[in-house]
Amino acid sequence: MAVRLNLLPYRRIRRAERQREFTMMLAGAAAAAVAVVFLGWQYMDSRISSQNERNTRLQTAIGDLDKQIAEIKDLKQKIAAVLERKRVVEDLQNGRGRAVNLLDELARKLPEGIYLKAIRQRGKVITLDGVADTDARVAALVRNINESQYLEAPELAEIHAIVVNNMRRSAFTMSVKQKDQEQKSAQAGQ
Repeated sequence: MAVRLNLLPYRRIRRAERQREFTMMLAGAAAAAVAVVFLGWQYMDSRISSQNERNTRLQTAIGDLDKQIAEIKDLKQKIAAVLERKRVVEDLQNGRGRAVNLLDELARKLPEGIYLKAIRQRGKVITLDGVADTDARVAALVRNINESQYLEAPELAEIHAIVVNNMRRSAFTMSVKQKDQEQKSAQAGQ
């Protein structure tokens, strides 16, 4: 005799059980996914906030360094100004006796029979305008200036004859250069 069993209710129960398990697993997976997304979002948010804090600290430090750089530039400008003033004072100290030395040297090197009408100086170039008894006296002046310790490079710009008190004279214009103090001290050392 054949027994007929109806397995349909058992299969339906089993299918319903599997459906519940699937739903529970789906809900668990969804909850795990939400938890992973939430934890990931929290982690990334904490990383972003810590990076923002670092950026803020760096910006503050950069601002402080920019202020210090500006102060250093200002100090460098002040130092340069002080050094320039010091150089000017030293130049004035070194050149204090130049005018006296120049006039003394010209008086010593001026031969008899020559007198100067004008002395002009522009930088290191000195222009002499004068009158001489003869051209030979002007040539003697050029030789004397070549031997000078304060003057160098005499250049006769012009010489021409003039009549002064019914006497023939030679009017001349010449330029000479003043020697540098370093050159003078180097020549003195030789």
